[in-house]
Amino acid sequence: MQPIRVLGAMSGTSLDGVDAAELWTDGESIDRFGASDYRAYDADERATIRAALGAWPGDAPVAAAAEVVETAHARLLSRFETPELVGFHGQTLAHDPANRRTHQAGDGGVLAEVLGAPVVWDFRGADVQLGGEGAPLAPAFHHACARHVGADVPLAFLNLGGVGNLTWVDTAKPMEEDGALLAFDTGPANAPIDDLCLDWLGQPFDRDGALAREGEARADLVAAFLRHPYFFRVPPKSLDRDAWRAAGAEIDALLPSHAAATWVAVIAATVRHALDQCPAMPARLLVTGGGRRNPAIMAALAELPCDVAPVEAVGLDGDMLEAQAFAFLAARVLRGLPTSFPGTTGVKAAVGGGQVSRPEGVADRLPTSARHGPNARLARAR
Repeated sequence: MQPIRVLGAMSGTSLDGVDAAELWTDGESIDRFGASDYRAYDADERATIRAALGAWPGDAPVAAAAEVVETAHARLLSRFETPELVGFHGQTLAHDPANRRTHQAGDGGVLAEVLGAPVVWDFRGADVQLGGEGAPLAPAFHHACARHVGADVPLAFLNLGGVGNLTWVDTAKPMEEDGALLAFDTGPANAPIDDLCLDWLGQPFDRDGALAREGEARADLVAAFLRHPYFFRVPPKSLDRDAWRAAGAEIDALLPSHAAATWVAVIAATVRHALDQCPAMPARLLVTGGGRRNPAIMAALAELPCDVAPVEAVGLDGDMLEAQAFAFLAARVLRGLPTSFPGTTGVKAAVGGGQVSRPEGVADRLPTSARHGPNARLARAR
């Protein structure tokens, strides 16, 4: 297969907005990167999605959240020239792999009709149904990135979105081979700090780490946090965005600056714990996601026993890496290649997830409620 132009989109657990990026790929290697763009959720859109966190299909808040997600993606992706393929992750509202279920809001069929291009979506469902964690899914792309930048020793990617996740990569092995990849969620990342800033300051995140740098971390609360049962589980393993509500209650009860500083210390401590669970300490930890822009977080990570740098240090785009990842995964789905592996999600065998929706006749398959109102207008807008 020759490389094709795929447009990937990602709306993460930080709820900041939608990233979109072009990638030329055959689903096995990266040919080249293309244009990218971003659309922020406004305050009302973010509140609508936040109100649906933890909800499952059929629950009252889900339809409104899905409408926001689909509309935001449609408006952003329509800015690009029509691609050959689209990878659409949707917005995770709930994630419960222990009970073999996960929920990403947004219908790829609606986007296929809007964009006039096939859309790959529902990337996590098959993995979860077959006993995997359903997350993280970017490791296949991280392996391709490591090879693309010429890495010849094990390295790790740390994505700091709402939740932190780590991918350990050995490029000496093909990604499908045992030992090539280990991936898992490290613990909380931006989400508790973002929530803190929204509640106390009315702003969506801790700009420049200013709040955290004013405070003092409580070492006793960091140590208590690390006694959570999650940290005694063997990876691969994954987390829901709000898994830490109870465990972090004492931290959130501190003065805001001390709470932010303590959460930063928690992030660094959980990443160190994660590195200790890897087959070997990576030569380098490449940080992606919004957390790399927080100087307080990066200063804490600098104390780790390996070189730490933002992914831009090797020529990658940390703002768009996850959107590019879902472009890459969409190409793999199109070719019938696996998207998750025992070492990345704990599934028993390699799994190819995702379903493909094509433009023709999509509107006829929509539920009655989606054939009227904004979704129907979107479907007629292509």
